[in-house]
Amino acid sequence: MARNQEKAGGLLNRWTTFKSSLRGPQVKKRPRFASECTSLPEAEQLRRALVGDITTKITEIQNAQLGEHRIRELNDEINKLLKQKYQWELQIVKLGGKSHAGRTFSEEGKMLPDSEGYIYFGAAKDLPGVRELFVVPEKKSKRKSILEMHRNIDIDYYGIVDDKRIREIEDRQEKKLRTEAIQKYDEQVQKKDQGADVTNEDDSSDGYESESPPQ
Repeated sequence: MARNQEKAGGLLNRWTTFKSSLRGPQVKKRPRFASECTSLPEAEQLRRALVGDITTKITEIQNAQLGEHRIRELNDEINKLLKQKYQWELQIVKLGGKSHAGRTFSEEGKMLPDSEGYIYFGAAKDLPGVRELFVVPEKKSKRKSILEMHRNIDIDYYGIVDDKRIREIEDRQEKKLRTEAIQKYDEQVQKKDQGADVTNEDDSSDGYESESPPQ
């Protein structure tokens, strides 16, 4: 009986070991501070686990049915993890690893100008008191003061114009009209003279033909 129990225990141990090998290397507990990690492979592994946690929580926060309290809690957790992720990426560079300064999770959220880097994700963007902060107010046209309105008003607005300036305008217009009238008159006289010459030629030709020969 005891031998059977030993065999069963051995089989269970081998099965447990086999399952562990399928899961891959176990990620150790993340240190509180990234600077405590001095191994580059370990730092890379811990960062990947951190990114996985952030992705999971961002997916979860898309559900607006979670309730306001849980959504706010999740959003705080995501922002906390993002700060940790940034610290781990700095430590990886210090340990001689590659920079991970490419795509960031901030692209999936919204950040207020004065929020000091705090980002709202998923349903958190539609929470009461938050949604209103992202509404861009319409720009109202500023009414001009009486002083500003009078700055662009000159004497022309009141119909007060310099007499000398008016005379110059009138003289130019008068010369233009006079020139046009003289030109028009000359054209009419020229046409009239041409018509009179044609008439005289016709009369002269008719008189010659009707003249009877001398007796």
